[in-house]
Amino acid sequence: MNTTNFSQISVCGLPRSLLAVALMLTAGWAQAVDWSGVPATDVPLFYPGQASWEWVMTEKDHSGAPKFRSGKNCKACHDGEQGDIGNTIVSGEKLVPAPVVGRPGGISLHVQTARDAERLYFRLRWKAGSGAPALDADTAARVTVMIDDGTVKEAARAGCWGSCHDDSIGMASASADGRTTKYLSASRSKLTRQGGGDNIKPAADLAALKSSGAFLEYWQARVNPGQPAKAASGYILDKRHETAGTAVVADASFEGGEWTVVLSRPLAAAGEGSKSIVAGKTYNIGFAVHDDHADHRHHHVSFEYTLALDGSGSDFVARAK
Repeated sequence: MNTTNFSQISVCGLPRSLLAVALMLTAGWAQAVDWSGVPATDVPLFYPGQASWEWVMTEKDHSGAPKFRSGKNCKACHDGEQGDIGNTIVSGEKLVPAPVVGRPGGISLHVQTARDAERLYFRLRWKAGSGAPALDADTAARVTVMIDDGTVKEAARAGCWGSCHDDSIGMASASADGRTTKYLSASRSKLTRQGGGDNIKPAADLAALKSSGAFLEYWQARVNPGQPAKAASGYILDKRHETAGTAVVADASFEGGEWTVVLSRPLAAAGEGSKSIVAGKTYNIGFAVHDDHADHRHHHVSFEYTLALDGSGSDFVARAK
């Protein structure tokens, strides 16, 4: 198994003389859980093309928009249809102006969750694809988990889809030279069918939203065969903010054409744009995989899911191990 990429870990407040000790302790985190006894769920991911938040909300584009506006969530209407949706989109029949040859309509993500006294863990496995053009030559795959603590209403309705807008990179209303990343509607003073554009709220308003927890946290592993995994994390509000030094740890292996990635982070909030993970609370989560050198919108995504520590009643329950 590949080793953790220690250069991605921030150990705040530690003098350099103690950093090596902290990193040696970190080396065991990916192996800290006996995954053989942890239940697994196969989460269907599908290719969304240029289906944006605005598209979902517009009846002439999406026939389910009235139900969605009245309170139905994506998974409530379309669970079980992910494969058909992805195959339709990737074929170019809709929502893709230029289909990418060799990109599958869907993939299955094998998900396990666990915790110990200090950390939350995700173990994620999927079969790697091959044959699609390399849109990101530097990275074979990226796997991302987005987490909301109930503050971002879009996350409960549609998972990470609530951060995907029509004017983002590669989307239908993106400007030719635009570099608009994912963002949340709450960060814009005005939102049209084409997205929120440059109608970004004043800094004081954004600071208030961030202080209230109205952002999505993300954890990500960037992987290449034969190389250590690179961990990344950050948050999404007015744009995607990547943490300079991340407390997220990533470990990955590639065997038999299959990726296995373990992402973990302390349960306590760990730096800017992170949320504390506590017992007795339900979290909204979403998954995304940029497989086979995919970039930007050419990923596969999940619908919305829920996570809790211990207890029952959530899609995923991270039990103490």
